[in-house]
Amino acid sequence: MDDSARTDEAGGVRGTLAVYLKGVCMGAADAVPGVSGGTIALIVGVYERLVGAITALDPRALEHVPRLHTRDGRRALSRDLVAMDVPFLLALGLGVVTAVAAMSGVMHVAVTEYPVGTYAFFFGLIGASAVVLRDELAVRNPRGAAVAVAGFLFAFLLSGATASAEGSHALPVIFLSGAVAVSAMILPGVSGSFILYLLGQYEYMTGVPGDFLAALVAAAGGDPSGVVPTGTVVATFVTGALLGLLTVSHAVKYALANYRRATLTFLVALIVGALRAPALEVGGNVTAWTLPVTALVVGAAAVGAGLVLGLDYVTDDLDY
Repeated sequence: MDDSARTDEAGGVRGTLAVYLKGVCMGAADAVPGVSGGTIALIVGVYERLVGAITALDPRALEHVPRLHTRDGRRALSRDLVAMDVPFLLALGLGVVTAVAAMSGVMHVAVTEYPVGTYAFFFGLIGASAVVLRDELAVRNPRGAAVAVAGFLFAFLLSGATASAEGSHALPVIFLSGAVAVSAMILPGVSGSFILYLLGQYEYMTGVPGDFLAALVAAAGGDPSGVVPTGTVVATFVTGALLGLLTVSHAVKYALANYRRATLTFLVALIVGALRAPALEVGGNVTAWTLPVTALVVGAAAVGAGLVLGLDYVTDDLDY
């Protein structure tokens, strides 16, 4: 995107609001496993710019911070931030965060109060995502087949372990989850929530924003005891996400640029293997396979699959 187009889109209240709303759309999609925020970024026309801005981030711009008390220091920092398209990232990121925070409460209630229908819905979402990306599989030679088997086994074993794990929300795991999940923004077809789900952090992390807000409200009322525990989790996840933007996203971009077929084959196999997790959740929460329960599971899975397949149909002519 040239400088004039960038200025037209990002400049002014109207341009900033447009970018923010595009971020809201991306965040709403990424809050659900199987629906990719990267795909939404393609639809709303910010995908290429997003990838470019993320990979242009350079910590060396912080060298101007000690000179912020001077006019030259402020100008230098401002110039570097604009060159890295940070204003665009801030507006888009605020939209993503807003939507994720709003959707996380809804999704947390869904997975905790209505697990059978919700996880069946997730099964449909994730399964259809694999169908959509099936053309990216390259298994006609031993190397491609080995990559596919590795991706499938990794997700199959990991999803089985995380589905049955308890107390696996240590801060290092949260940090890693944030670093990896945020990188999914540059992978159309793979959502950040899917990564959290695969790592066994989805249900837990969807409850964290609500708990943190409740702790802040309680602190305003004179009880600050809950702010530090929940705030630490939020800060750890955000720190991991920021680090992921500066490191993991570069690795993903490099892998796609140099080993595209192998990378996408691994990702598709990963998605297929991860189907074990929602299947285990559905099976573990069904006490008896009556006709209404079966209809609920099949119907929810069909709705999830239909959502992804419909989105793929609408975006079929987009170049990923």
